[in-house]
Amino acid sequence: MHAYIAMRPVPGPAVPLQYNYLIQSAIYSALPPELAEHLHERGYEAGGRRYKMFAFSRLLGCYVLDREARTISFSDKVTLVVSSPNIKFFHYLINNLLTRSHLRLGEARLAIEHVRFSEQVVEEETLVVRTLSPVVAYSTLLRPEGGKYTCYYQPGEKEFERIVTANLAKKYVAYYGEPVPDGTVQVRPLDRPRLHVMDYKGSVVKGYTGRLRLIGPRELLQIALDAGLGSKNAQGFGCVEKVEGRREKDIGGTVSW
Repeated sequence: MHAYIAMRPVPGPAVPLQYNYLIQSAIYSALPPELAEHLHERGYEAGGRRYKMFAFSRLLGCYVLDREARTISFSDKVTLVVSSPNIKFFHYLINNLLTRSHLRLGEARLAIEHVRFSEQVVEEETLVVRTLSPVVAYSTLLRPEGGKYTCYYQPGEKEFERIVTANLAKKYVAYYGEPVPDGTVQVRPLDRPRLHVMDYKGSVVKGYTGRLRLIGPRELLQIALDAGLGSKNAQGFGCVEKVEGRREKDIGGTVSW
């Protein structure tokens, strides 16, 4: 499930340029304390890793960057997309955000106008997606002289596919508690991947955006669509949407289930 949260900027301070952590914090603060604690501290576990099972996009809209002040100002409409297979998560998140009527990011505020839900279903073993936030795939390696370093991969590389497949398999087992379907996920860039270098709480993160064709078991493709592709999804990376065949339901004012 995807929620498209339509907002408009409120006069006042601009949004900090590195806003991923602020959006993540706003999402957790909109959840009941017990659910927020469960996701933040434990999540869903498999293979020694814990997964939050949600992802979110960049802020989408027309903007102006102030590199000196390190802020981003939106001129009109702003959209935030949140995806998750967990309907309970959406129920609490969206009802709370609509009740508050705004999203606070540091000193900046965005007024929430309406929310549109999109149930995006994988129907075949081929899925074309558009990235809404950069996809991250990496390995932590040892230097010959000692110490560790992080190696990031881009769509089209075999190591990228290996890491993405392993990540999706663990998410599937963690969330559904069932054996992972047989098969791997192939990732084919449909245009030249664009590199993004970002700062998350003082750490450099590298990811790629663009259109991708995913080929593999439908169950794993659905997890990619709902929970995010690649790593660090709950930090604002790997949110994707289906390019065609979406079923949508418009919601305004309140949410009914």
